[in-house]
Amino acid sequence: MSQPVDALDTAFPVAAAIALDLIRRPEVTERWSSPSALPHLSVGGLACHLGRQAVRAAELLPAATDLPTLESADSHYERAAWVSEGTPDEAEVANGPDEADAARGPADLHAGSTRALEVVGDLLARGAARDVVPIPWQGWSLRRGDFLLTRQLEIVVHSDDLAVSVGVPTPVFPPEVFDPVRDLLVRLAVRRRGQSALISALSRSERAPDISAF
Repeated sequence: MSQPVDALDTAFPVAAAIALDLIRRPEVTERWSSPSALPHLSVGGLACHLGRQAVRAAELLPAATDLPTLESADSHYERAAWVSEGTPDEAEVANGPDEADAARGPADLHAGSTRALEVVGDLLARGAARDVVPIPWQGWSLRRGDFLLTRQLEIVVHSDDLAVSVGVPTPVFPPEVFDPVRDLLVRLAVRRRGQSALISALSRSERAPDISAF
């Protein structure tokens, strides 16, 4: 299901701004080097991963691409290798970009994420963002609405991870942000677990199975 561009053009900056407010919370800075709720990842590393979603959008929205274009955000998650590879091991996380970014400290993250959000807002407001956006680390492209939805999913999911990690309430996203992410997660969960598992989890607490989309 391909996503409408105009709706995501408006929703993504809202999502990124909410994530930035969470990243800036003093609880995140105070626990920067502490373990997060995700295996092997520090709070700072998780905050950097969250902040990178706006940075990625700022870098890629104006970029030309000749990579093949997938039909939907669903196809992106169905094909991405990390979905089926499971939790990264400790060495992979330690040597990855999140912890490298975290080593530069929260002030660097705050400044970079703020700049990125400004760039994204300007690109979308001026109509300077491309209709098709590359995802070079995957080897394919997505239509802009689908690309923004993948970044929006990352923001919604990892905002919950970060809030849980530092003991603050998970941000409440407005419907224009949350609803497309919810619908995508449901579709992915059904594809992975089946209709029966989803129905049982949502309606029968006494037999609720695992319905993780990933």
